[in-house]
Amino acid sequence: MKKTIAVAAVCMGLGLAANAQQPKPLWITIKSANLKCWECKEKLEKFLIVENKSNMESGIAQWKINLLQGEIRLQYLPDRTNPETIRAAINNAGFDADNEKAEADAYKALPAACKRAEEGGGPQKGKPCHVPPVN
Repeated sequence: MKKTIAVAAVCMGLGLAANAQQPKPLWITIKSANLKCWECKEKLEKFLIVENKSNMESGIAQWKINLLQGEIRLQYLPDRTNPETIRAAINNAGFDADNEKAEADAYKALPAACKRAEEGGGPQKGKPCHVPPVN
């Protein structure tokens, strides 16, 4: 009986030690000049979902997109990914990430609304695009 309790205590201690070694998820906020419309949001979210499913170890836990600010806030696991990799993934989806420009071919494939403002994309005067159209 004493051996069973001792073994259980050791196992419990090892479990707690393993849990304590996992780093806490961190948050990062990334600005994107061409993330202003609901259509852009849908494109980026679809890309991130596919990216997360195809690579279960990607380390992105969740995200929140603020279209009015043109930013995405992501929670990630620092033992699986880092901010540079996250920015590269956003660039590969066709979107700018902070000071890094989008990958050219992916950017060209985006709808017109998702282009940079200087190229005619984003919200148009009198036509807000941060809310999906009502059917």
